[in-house]
Amino acid sequence: YAPAEIFACGETTVLLPAGAPGRGESAGERLTLLLCANASGSEKVPLRAVGDSPRPRCLRGVNLEQMPWSYRAGSLGGLTAALFAEWLRDFNEGMGRQGKSVLLLLAKHEAHPYLQLSNVRMVFVPPATALVQPLDRGIASDLKGHYRRRLLRWLPAERGAGQPSLLDVLHMLAQAWGDVHPGLIASCFRAAGFTPDASAEAVSLTPAPGLLSREQLERDGDPAEADGDEGMAEGEDAGELAAVPPCPSEREVWRSLATLRRYLECQATSPDLFQAFYELEDAVHMVSAG
Repeated sequence: YAPAEIFACGETTVLLPAGAPGRGESAGERLTLLLCANASGSEKVPLRAVGDSPRPRCLRGVNLEQMPWSYRAGSLGGLTAALFAEWLRDFNEGMGRQGKSVLLLLAKHEAHPYLQLSNVRMVFVPPATALVQPLDRGIASDLKGHYRRRLLRWLPAERGAGQPSLLDVLHMLAQAWGDVHPGLIASCFRAAGFTPDASAEAVSLTPAPGLLSREQLERDGDPAEADGDEGMAEGEDAGELAAVPPCPSEREVWRSLATLRRYLECQATSPDLFQAFYELEDAVHMVSAG
């Protein structure tokens, strides 16, 4: 198998913020996350979160089939054999749609049943190596670091809300999973000894396409500001200038983004739409941070 065809999966846990609004989930609820990525870092399977609440109120009206994450209710928030078997079948179907036959590395566990699959060959790593799975060599901890960073920059004053709900957290976790760099994933597989070609080039640390760096934002600036010294443009009069709406406040911008996110949650036809939304949200964060 080539590195792009070798996947590893495993679980990690995160906590909902204490004092999260009671919308079907309890404050401080523990979420179990099922992570899966390939050895080249070129493919990260969308997160599956398992929580305590069977019907969280904050997920009502959300088109769950088109989210860049999935949520299931488990026994005390833990991953059960039935839930893992469901995920395995979904993963196998996804590989089949791509025309791929892949290897899946995972630890032997009672919640990890073996299934005979058409496009996925399951291999249970020996107990001695289960502790050094690629996910435990830095991938899971990097995800949690990005998640904590996004929690800390939550702006309740601008968003007009208190603590983030389960729905907010699921979006933040999807963004944090996207923040985990492919080069780091490839390095963790090599460090764990699961990549056959140790001399494979690491993925270069380049910004994700579509994201504007702070330098680009400062260089490009506001076109209106660049032309501010020239006075009114030809053909404009004071009446036309008076009709220009004032610059919105940060609170208004965040409320507009919240409305847009809700629209996408209800009407989205593809999970890819949220990647564009996440990039837009990050760009607003960058501008508001100065």
